[in-house]
Amino acid sequence: MSDTAPQHQPDVIKRGGGNPATRGRTTIADGVVEKIAGLAARDVLGVHAMGSGISRTFGAVRDRVPGGTKSVSRGVKAEVGEVQTALDLEIVVDYGVSIADVARDVRENVISAVERMTGLEVVEVNIAVSDVKLPEEQDDEVLESRLQ
Repeated sequence: MSDTAPQHQPDVIKRGGGNPATRGRTTIADGVVEKIAGLAARDVLGVHAMGSGISRTFGAVRDRVPGGTKSVSRGVKAEVGEVQTALDLEIVVDYGVSIADVARDVRENVISAVERMTGLEVVEVNIAVSDVKLPEEQDDEVLESRLQ
């Protein structure tokens, strides 16, 4: 016999049968996808804020409540299925940017982040531009802090 003969390793016995990765089901809540999408959209240059004026105002007040947390999913609505998701985003863009370019970049960034982190297929990302932030306009949060 030679030393080059293949050596057999004992077979690993898997209890329960089948690949462990296929045993069970993973569900992802709508809110999880909304947070991922919200953070990804905010990372895009030209996105000033997320949500409509009213939702930003209520959100800014809620953020000031002791123990409250900043809502990263403001302006994002997700419908999550077992293998696919669809997203609706409402954004405010900075004055002077190309809205078409910002929308394209938001779509690309959101799709990439959601698919990478969740494994879900993003079938659509609908974007509604609700406002344009003019250079001389104050932020809602700055204005509200002065009112208190």
